[in-house]
Amino acid sequence: MKEKVDVLLSNSAISTRINELGDKISKDYKNKEIQIICILKGSVMFMSDLSKKITVPVYYHFMKVSSYGSGTDSSGVLKVELDLTESIEGKHVLIIEDIIDSGNTLSLLRKLLLKRNPASLKICTLLDKPDRRVSNVPVDYTGFSIPDKFVVGYGLDFDQRYRNLDYVGVVSFEEDEEEPFQ
Repeated sequence: MKEKVDVLLSNSAISTRINELGDKISKDYKNKEIQIICILKGSVMFMSDLSKKITVPVYYHFMKVSSYGSGTDSSGVLKVELDLTESIEGKHVLIIEDIIDSGNTLSLLRKLLLKRNPASLKICTLLDKPDRRVSNVPVDYTGFSIPDKFVVGYGLDFDQRYRNLDYVGVVSFEEDEEEPFQ
């Protein structure tokens, strides 16, 4: 099998949308500080570019979480591989996610963080696949709603590859052509 990646969202389209999100977030948090929680690994590129467009003070935090066991279905239990090192109590928190698919992991993470008593908790995602939603998650800022396609690039990976692409692409698989007998 050979993989092919076709552009879904160009770097230019992503940059334009990030500027718009940065403006909106800056207005919504006027005269406040934001504790940004970047969900590793896929959200790093988005968080980095977005935070440069936010004009209010931001503080970076990182978490690595999963609700998936050995398969592709959610286990319903949040596994925290990397937790916050500082309290978010009484602070304005913005979760930065690369893509929301079923919503299961983010729903569990949101419940966990709300127990830590932030002043506010909002969610920002670069990509949203509403057709795949299983858990209802309130998303405050969405870069793009996309169809139910397997996407890579701009932080998203396929087997740890393609994260470094400066665009979002759709992966398709092609059969390798067989060599004819000589």
